[in-house]
Amino acid sequence: MSEQGGRVGRVERTTRESSIVVEIDLDGTGRTEIATGVPFFDHMLTAFGQHGAFDLTVRATGDVEIEAHHTVEDTAIVLGQALGKALGDKRGIRRFGQCSIPMDETLAEAVVDVSGRPYCVHTGEPDVMIGYVVVGHDSAPYGTVLNRHVFETLASHARIALHVRVHYGRDPHHITEAEYKAVARALRAAVEPDPRISGIPSTKGAL
Repeated sequence: MSEQGGRVGRVERTTRESSIVVEIDLDGTGRTEIATGVPFFDHMLTAFGQHGAFDLTVRATGDVEIEAHHTVEDTAIVLGQALGKALGDKRGIRRFGQCSIPMDETLAEAVVDVSGRPYCVHTGEPDVMIGYVVVGHDSAPYGTVLNRHVFETLASHARIALHVRVHYGRDPHHITEAEYKAVARALRAAVEPDPRISGIPSTKGAL
């Protein structure tokens, strides 16, 4: 994690299904330490940290012998909570962010409003994503049907409005990775300090 302090959020959560620790530094350089027991999810969270330029540590243990769902869901909960904690009162941020990411045949877009009002719209994934499973060698699989659930959970617990749209794509790996990278880049833009703004970027005076 960054030694500069500042906008850092750390959250721990333990249930009968999982034990999760997440720490995120919004002003980092993209350093990541990710271990969830679900290798493809580790890959996505590594991309999320690097493309968001967040220093991100995720340590998760869960009942992956059943399936990845509980661990992935609970990690998204804690990541959202840590992100919200790191944002604090949101003073001086740009608030809005948008990014489109191409990955070979795929184009995915994410738009973010750090609004304090949780909402998620997720559209455009082809039907193949519902039943596709990424299976590594002797490891817990990741079903791409979880993508929407991850983004909905992240938005809910970070209290942000998040719109994710797949414009087109064929390969489920490319589609998933483009989505995670687009969300990371849009968040990076939204939480970035705005040198022209010193207060809270809202007519309400609070976010």
